[in-house]
Amino acid sequence: MTVKIGISACVLGEKVRFDGGHKGSAFCMQQLASEVQYVPVCPEMAIGMPSPRPAIRLQLDDTQQVQLVQSNNPSLDHTAAMLAFAEAKLPQLSGLSGYIVCAKSPSCGMERVRLFNAKGQQMGKLGVGLFTHQLMQKYPWLPVEEDGRLFDPALKENFICRVFSCYDYQQTMQEGFTIAKLVAFHSRYKFLVMAHSPVAYRELGRLVANAKLFAAADLQQRYLLELMQALKNIATRKQHANVLQHLQGFLKHGLSAQAKQELVSLIDRYRQGFVPLLAPVTLLQHHLQQHPNSYVSAQRYFNPYPETLGLRA
Repeated sequence: MTVKIGISACVLGEKVRFDGGHKGSAFCMQQLASEVQYVPVCPEMAIGMPSPRPAIRLQLDDTQQVQLVQSNNPSLDHTAAMLAFAEAKLPQLSGLSGYIVCAKSPSCGMERVRLFNAKGQQMGKLGVGLFTHQLMQKYPWLPVEEDGRLFDPALKENFICRVFSCYDYQQTMQEGFTIAKLVAFHSRYKFLVMAHSPVAYRELGRLVANAKLFAAADLQQRYLLELMQALKNIATRKQHANVLQHLQGFLKHGLSAQAKQELVSLIDRYRQGFVPLLAPVTLLQHHLQQHPNSYVSAQRYFNPYPETLGLRA
């Protein structure tokens, strides 16, 4: 099976933008492409707009409803067509594990899209692209990120972590949801969640512990939604160091005093910013090979996504 990611077609280098160009992302087209299967979508071309084409914008009508109109002629309204396309297209995207959208786009932007009032005056970057808004409403658990934000290493790593975690959950439950599967999945993800949100770590633990109180379908979706919300928090060095110390505790009886001190020192150096996360993680994995622990080795914290992406270096 392959991880499927929806993506704005222009971000894959397709010349579908209003100016006849594209916004090809080197990360998406080169680094990530070998690890996923893309499902490209250009909502504007899909509703019959050509490329190049007149620019469009988000504008409030007299009732304060957001409309998608032509910038140089607001009487040309594409709202109904875009909403109809979204209604027809979104059910086809239920198998996605993530979505990369084009920033600032009035159809695809995830946030900070220019919004105009009924008089055509700019109100600020307050809008969400009309298609992406419908996407996030229908699939609130789906990891969504903008192409421009992927230039930030922390945001990029966070998004990819969410995508592969979402995919893992989907594959785990593909043949049917059971509480046993949920318990096993949560057991593998405990320390990854702890690194992103200690609060969510406790809340998800309580949710799984009380699993029998919920209808299966509700629990399946609730867990995924809360997991994705937890992982959306950027893991800090302090939180990573806390997780590393917890994992070290499982090995304390097998390590020599010198090995313990070396690991403690490396974790502290990571906490202070002197070495990358990969350094203490690699040393922990080395000790796990010498002193096997099936519970610790199964933790997705060690490999939340393919290491070929080089996001922890």
